[in-house]
Amino acid sequence: MRIISYNVNGIRSAINKGFTDWLKTDPADIICLQETKAMKENVDITKIEELGYQTYWFSAQKKGYSGVAVFTKIAPSYIEYGSKIEQSDFEGRVIRVDFGDITLINAYYPSGTSGDERQTYKYQWLQEFFSYLQELRKTRPQLIVVGDYNIAHKAIDIHDPKGNKNSSGFLPEEREWMDMFLSNGWIDSFRELNPEATGAYSWWSQRFPTVRLQNKGWRIDYICTTDNLKTKLKASGIYPDVKHSDHCPIYADLS
Repeated sequence: MRIISYNVNGIRSAINKGFTDWLKTDPADIICLQETKAMKENVDITKIEELGYQTYWFSAQKKGYSGVAVFTKIAPSYIEYGSKIEQSDFEGRVIRVDFGDITLINAYYPSGTSGDERQTYKYQWLQEFFSYLQELRKTRPQLIVVGDYNIAHKAIDIHDPKGNKNSSGFLPEEREWMDMFLSNGWIDSFRELNPEATGAYSWWSQRFPTVRLQNKGWRIDYICTTDNLKTKLKASGIYPDVKHSDHCPIYADLS
């Protein structure tokens, strides 16, 4: 089973840049999208469904904002839209899809780059989401949490750690949350299998056109699993050459 996570920065924009043609290459069994910025009814999904994908969407109430979706060739056994946390659900940030004993959570973590108010909300969301996962683990112990975490965890995950030490996404409090999260029985699939990989990024700023060419990026997209799935994890990597967004897809293979 191959799972892809991909912040498409607007599904309609990505489609215009060849996203559907990329799907024709059969990149994964399950594709989790973040920042869809659209309602399902406003997207022509005919060609996507013709490729064998069932699609499940949880969009923000605000038009053109946030939103997550799961495209899957494997029939799910259960779908849950949202995390039952009001503001997070208003912003369309979490969708849960069960495949038998395994639960997949596709999440779009808030960004704090627009100012102090959103940074404060980001910290609130991180704590609420962790509590949500801890409660879910009591009944669904085999979890996979994919998405745009909007956090570069370690210095190895960002091209300029010194220059970005005060930047949202690499703040000490955010990185400490990642430490806490991973120390509570979670595995960062990419680092588990690629512990020393450098220059492995999944997002590049659009403010400076050359940064992607120069690979001055951040690794802020993750596929994390509970540690009881460690033996099932077979591969994990990044597709930097897939370019429908300011992010690129990441993947993990599980047996």
